[in-house]
Amino acid sequence: MTVLAHYPLPELKLIYRLLHGQLPQQPDLLDSELLHELQTYLQQQASQEGVDISHHAQWARWLESDLPLKSV
Repeated sequence: MTVLAHYPLPELKLIYRLLHGQLPQQPDLLDSELLHELQTYLQQQASQEGVDISHHAQWARWLESDLPLKSV
């Protein structure tokens, strides 16, 4: 089991969206092993839920499907 499985899925999706959104300004993220592992993990989760990750719109919709995190 990957360490990422210990974190809430909505939190991982948020972090991925934020990091991925920074790629144009931070091209060094393209070489980030953490970002790659996070993307791979999320794609596995999405596939298990029946999402066709090769279809960009489905993948993007799944990434944004959870409610924003609330502060406690």
